[in-house]
Amino acid sequence: MQRSIDRTARYRGRVDTEQLVAILVPLIAVQLALMIVALRDLIRPERRVRGGPKWVWAIVIVFGELLGPAIYLLAGRENE
Repeated sequence: MQRSIDRTARYRGRVDTEQLVAILVPLIAVQLALMIVALRDLIRPERRVRGGPKWVWAIVIVFGELLGPAIYLLAGRENE
């Protein structure tokens, strides 16, 4: 009896695989969508950027995860 109680207590704080997938899939989808939108905007020939050349912004967008594309879309683009 004591052994089954110890097992239950040990697994209480763990996240189930289905829960993890349910959390990660939407986050990854949002990240990829933001990255695609930002990169498509960046490669437009008429697009002017602030704060550095386009290749620097491309690195920020790709390696910045969720924040990189958001920073570019909010602060990196010059108004048309």
